[in-house]
Amino acid sequence: MLDIMWTSFLYAVIAGILGVGISLTYMKTGRVSKNFARTLIILPVLVCVVMTMVNGNLGTSVAIVGAFGLIRFRSLQGSSRDIAFIFFAMTVGLTCSMGYLIFAAAVTVLVCVILFVLQVIHYGEKKTEEKDLRITIPENLDYPNIFEQIFEEYTKEHKLIQVKTTNMGSLYELQYHTVLKDSTREKEFLDAVRCRNGNLTVILGRTDMNEEEL
Repeated sequence: MLDIMWTSFLYAVIAGILGVGISLTYMKTGRVSKNFARTLIILPVLVCVVMTMVNGNLGTSVAIVGAFGLIRFRSLQGSSRDIAFIFFAMTVGLTCSMGYLIFAAAVTVLVCVILFVLQVIHYGEKKTEEKDLRITIPENLDYPNIFEQIFEEYTKEHKLIQVKTTNMGSLYELQYHTVLKDSTREKEFLDAVRCRNGNLTVILGRTDMNEEEL
């Protein structure tokens, strides 16, 4: 019995060490939550201990480990990145609990290397020239063609995404997706738009749909 306990403790220690690697990868490849970074160290250990204590009963183990994974999402909506790291940590803990320590270490190194490479090459990131443009215009302006000359001069491409009325129907808000030719001429571009829309509100921002994914 003592030998089994020490073996289980060794598995948990290895899981914790691998958890440190997972946590460091999380901190180096995107936005960081201090508490979540610490949780990624502890989670593989807890999963490993749970799997060991239920004596290999897979159904019970998965149910308990699944409850661990839900704790974060009941208190705070997680991003896809957070979900991936939770499953990463859980997978390592499960693998260690079964005694496949070398395999767990190899998987951890492989996934961490992939994440670092994706971060270095900026895989999936939008180009900085891509912007969302929102223009407010009076209701008497013919919006389909009024900005075409400006777009041809300052953008590589543009697309009207949405039109909606504001201020009790006296104003229109136009939303465009644009790709600027030269980001250094951004102010010049906005000034040209302001001259056409009567100096009403103009908003130019990044196209990121969810900043927490960055």
